[in-house]
Amino acid sequence: MTQDKIIDSSLRKAPKIETKNAHVWYGDFEAIKGIDIEIKPKSVTALIGPSGCGKSTFLRLFNRMNDYVDGFKLEGKIKIDGDNIYKKKINIEELRKNVGMVFQKPNPFPKSIFENVAYGLKIQGIKDKEFINKRVEKALKQADLWNEVKHDLKKSALTLSGGQQQRLCIARTLAVEPSIILMDEPTSALDPISTAKIEELIFELKEKYTIVIVTHNMQQASRISDYTAFFYLGELIEYNKTKTIFTNPSKTKTENYITGRFG
Repeated sequence: MTQDKIIDSSLRKAPKIETKNAHVWYGDFEAIKGIDIEIKPKSVTALIGPSGCGKSTFLRLFNRMNDYVDGFKLEGKIKIDGDNIYKKKINIEELRKNVGMVFQKPNPFPKSIFENVAYGLKIQGIKDKEFINKRVEKALKQADLWNEVKHDLKKSALTLSGGQQQRLCIARTLAVEPSIILMDEPTSALDPISTAKIEELIFELKEKYTIVIVTHNMQQASRISDYTAFFYLGELIEYNKTKTIFTNPSKTKTENYITGRFG
C-alpha cells in the first residue's frame, strides 16, 4: 500500500450518525425497512422522497421522538458518535440536548424573545445570568437574528414574522450547543425571502454542526446539502453525494423521482 493511501484512509472521518438494519413498525405497519446509513460529521444530509415514504419517521429516530407514537417499535441499531442511543441506560434529556430539532412550522413559546432562547439553559438548571445573556446573544447571532431583535428582546416572540420565528427556533436549538440539528421541512411554511435566509444559515451552520434535513423541495436539497438520501415506501433507494444523486443517479427510481416522473 502506498503512503498516499495510508494517509487517505487515516483521514476518513468516523460517522456522526449510523443506522444498522433499522426497521420501524407502528403496530403492524412497517414504516422503515432495514436501512443502513452513515452520516458524516459537519455536513448537510437531505432526506427526499414522496409524502409518506418514511423520511420524517427516520429523522425522528435520531432524537427518539418516535417513542411517543402509539405502537412504535424499532429493530436494529441507531448510533450517534458510536453509541447506541436505544440502549436501556440512556439519558434522553442529554440526547435531546445533543440532538436539536427544528420543526416544519415555527413553534416559539408564548414568551419573550429572550426567554425563548434562554429556555433550554434554564431547564438545565443554569442560573448564571451573565452566562445566559452571553449564550442568548451568541445563539441569536448564529441564527442571523441578533441585529433584528437586539433592542426588543423583551417583546413577545409571537410578534415576529414567520421567517423570524423560525430563525428564533433555530437560535433556541443552538443555545444549548447541540452537535446535531434535525430539520423537518423547516422552510415549507415560509416565503421565498425567509426561505433563502434559512438556507444561507444552514450553509453557515454546517461548519460546526451535523445537519439532517427533510425536504420536499428538490431544488433546496440540491442547493444546500452535501449528501442526499432518496426514500421510497420505507426503503432507502439511494444515498450518495448530492451532486451524484442529481446528475448521475444509479437507480431508475431515483432518476424518475428527480425528473418528476412520479411523486
